[in-house]
Amino acid sequence: MALLDGDEVVYVAQVPSRHSVRMFTEVGRRVLPHTTGVGKALLAQAPDDEVRAILSRTGMPAATEKTITTPEDFVDALARVRDSGYAVDDNEQEIGVRCLAVPVPDSPTAAAISISGPAGRVTEEATERIVPLLKEIAAELSAALATTASA
Repeated sequence: MALLDGDEVVYVAQVPSRHSVRMFTEVGRRVLPHTTGVGKALLAQAPDDEVRAILSRTGMPAATEKTITTPEDFVDALARVRDSGYAVDDNEQEIGVRCLAVPVPDSPTAAAISISGPAGRVTEEATERIVPLLKEIAAELSAALATTASA
């Protein structure tokens, strides 16, 4: 789970995979939003002019040769996230790692959840199974946060 903190994405919770080969993200780790699935899921909820302002402040350095490095391409990627309801980081933060992310709807603070793993395991076929589960979990988190906020 990740939040947008200022112009950066910060990971606030993490559950390790049961697989021996896995992606591990430290809680508290900060990254630029243009390099990650959660960053795309978070920024897809913002207006394009706000996204462009963030990108102009942070810059768009490449983490890998696959990283999106122009505001135009990133805004186009966010349009695809809005259309599909999920974001993909395909070797953009780290080569060999693929991430799928969805926003947590109606969260008091913009939040997103994701799964990351070896690109050979997080395939297009796997995406069809994973994304509905991510959306279901995001909805459950949203309901839990609403209950906590009203208590």
